[in-house]
Amino acid sequence: MRRGGGVTGTRNMTSPYPRIMIAGTGGDSGKTILSLGLLALWEQEGLERRAFKKGPDFIDAAWLGWAAGAPGRNLDTYMMPPEVVTRAFREHGTPEGLNLIEGNRGLLDGVDAAGSHSSAALARLLDCPVVLVLSPLKMTATAAATALGCRLLAPENTIAGVILNQVRGERHEGVVRAAIEEHAGVPVLGALPKLNGPTLVSRHLGLVPPAEHGPAEHLRDALLRLVRDSLDVERLLAIARQVPPLPAWSGAAGGGGAGAAGASRVRIGYFSDSAFTFYYPDNLEALGERGAALVPISALSDQRLPDLDTLYIGGGFPETHTRELASNHGLLAAVREAAGAGLPIYAECGGLMYLAETLEWHGKAVRLAGALPIRIGMHDRPQGHGYCRMTVDAPNPFLDVGTELKGHEFHYSDIVAGAAGVRTAFAVEKGRGCIGQRDGIVQDNILASYMHLHALGCPQWADGMIRAALAHRDRKRAQGGPARSTVA
Repeated sequence: MRRGGGVTGTRNMTSPYPRIMIAGTGGDSGKTILSLGLLALWEQEGLERRAFKKGPDFIDAAWLGWAAGAPGRNLDTYMMPPEVVTRAFREHGTPEGLNLIEGNRGLLDGVDAAGSHSSAALARLLDCPVVLVLSPLKMTATAAATALGCRLLAPENTIAGVILNQVRGERHEGVVRAAIEEHAGVPVLGALPKLNGPTLVSRHLGLVPPAEHGPAEHLRDALLRLVRDSLDVERLLAIARQVPPLPAWSGAAGGGGAGAAGASRVRIGYFSDSAFTFYYPDNLEALGERGAALVPISALSDQRLPDLDTLYIGGGFPETHTRELASNHGLLAAVREAAGAGLPIYAECGGLMYLAETLEWHGKAVRLAGALPIRIGMHDRPQGHGYCRMTVDAPNPFLDVGTELKGHEFHYSDIVAGAAGVRTAFAVEKGRGCIGQRDGIVQDNILASYMHLHALGCPQWADGMIRAALAHRDRKRAQGGPARSTVA
C-alpha cells in the first residue's frame, strides 16, 4: 500500500481515516490560515497528514499541499459524482494519520438557496466533523446567533466546535466564548488574534501561489506560534480521531482509460513554472495512468519545445509575467510554428491567453504566441466566476460531440478583438464562456477554453488527450520525424 500517492490495491477491512473539516461563516473568515497552522503543527509533532480543498480552488489547494508535504487535492461534488469524491478521499487520504479538509466560502453556501454542493454537503458525504471559523468583529452575543444558525440549518452535520478569529483581546474573547457555548451549545476551541508578522498575500484571483511567494519558512514559524498559543490542539486531535471508520473499497479514483493498456508511451508536455501553476494533480496523474510520459516545460526560460505528441497549457497568471513571457521569443515562435504544423494543444484559461496574439493590462499590450487570432484584455472585475456547464456540439481535437462538461471558470480577462469568425465547440449552459454563450475555441489542432475541467469528473478529457497524442505520433512517424525544426 502506498501512502499519499494513491492506493492501487483493495482494502480488506475498514480504516478510520481521522478527519476534520475547517469551515467558515463566509469567505475570508480565516480558514486557510488556520488550516495551514494545524498542518504545520502536526508536521512538527511527527504526524502523517493529508490535505484537501473543498471546491475547485487551485491556489488554496497548493498552499495546503505546501503545509502537508503532499499534493493538496480538490474534492468537489459539482464537478465530480459523489462516489468519485468519496473514492478520491479514500485513495489519497491517510488511513491512520490526519486528514484536513478546508471548506470554501461559508459552511452552507452552495450553488442554490438549498446549499447544494456546499461544504456542509461534502462533510455529510464523508461523515466528517466540522470546526467552524467565526470572526466576531464588532459583535459579541450576535456571534452565538451565527453559530446557532449554522447548527439549525445543517442539522445533519456535526459541528464539533468553533474557533474565533481576530478577537480584540481577552475580554472580547470571554464574552463571545460564553455566548456561543451557552446559546449555541457549541464548544469554543480557541481564539486567534490578528496575525502579526509574515502572512499570506492576496491579489485579483486570491492568494499569491506558493510558487510565487518565495521563501515561506518565516510564515511557517508564525503559523506554528499562532495555533500553538491559541488553540486547544489536543481537543482538535480528539475530534479528528473520534470519527466512524470509512468502509472497505476497491479500485482507484481515476482508472486507466483509453490507451493505458499496451500502448507505447506518448509524450505530453505541459507548462510548469510560476506563470502556469493551475493543474489539478489528478489531471496530470490521469494522463500518466493512460500511458503518457509527462514533460515539464518552462514558458519563462525554455527556448524550444521538446519533441511532443501533445501540449497541455494550464491556467495561472500570465498577466503578472508578461515581461518574461513576451521576451522569450524562442518559445513563443516554437509554439506558434508547432501549432501551425498540427501539434495538438489543449489550453485552459491562462493557456488560452498565452496562445493569443496580444495581452493588454494596465494600458500596455504585449505580443504573445499568436497561435489564435484573438486579442485578450484584462479588467478590474471578474469576467467569469463560478461553476459552469457546457455541451460539446462541434468537432474538435479532443472531446467527442455530445460530451457533457462540468467545470469552473475564474478569469479577469476576455477577448477584446478577433472573436468574429472564430470557431467554437462548446455550448455554454451555465457560466460565461469566452464568446457570448460559447466556449472552446478550435483552430487547427488547438482547443482553448476558459473552463477548467477535473479529470476525475470528466475522464473523457484524459482519454481524448491520449487519442490526440497517439494520432499525432502516428502522423509524425509516417512523415519521418518531428514536424518542424523549431520542435526539438
